[in-house]
Amino acid sequence: MNTASQSAARRAARIAAVQAIYQMELTGTDAEEVALEFADHRFGKEAEISPAGMPDEEFFGAIVRGVPHHQVEIDRSVAKCLSADWKLNRIDSILRAILRAAAFEFVARKDVPAKVIIDEYVDIAHAFFQGDEPSFVNAALDKLAHRKRAPEFGETPPDDELQF
Repeated sequence: MNTASQSAARRAARIAAVQAIYQMELTGTDAEEVALEFADHRFGKEAEISPAGMPDEEFFGAIVRGVPHHQVEIDRSVAKCLSADWKLNRIDSILRAILRAAAFEFVARKDVPAKVIIDEYVDIAHAFFQGDEPSFVNAALDKLAHRKRAPEFGETPPDDELQF
């Protein structure tokens, strides 16, 4: 797979993963069931998931399964990156799904540069929101990236950061 098609497949996988994480939160359905549903019934059939082609199913599955598996650590890390006025449980559920998926990638997908993760998820936020939400996502992910991927920014990681 060439770089452009891999990038498009990963972009489609991220969009699908955000939708799947959102669905899991709303319905309480587990990751395996949702991943199977998306692969069997949505991939290649829904334009908003696959605008540039088929999602990378392995990449999608890693995010969808990884977020609930590491939910406590992810939510703790995301909460540290929010201003004192914001609580994770008060944030729109799509925004939570976006932040959780990105947080998983920061820690578990060292093969993807932090700036790419930020750009991809800010683009996803633009797909769902027309207001200030993409800027909110950008600010939160930038702060999270500096905590989780400090060396990529020429910084020393904070002592209190957990890694999984």
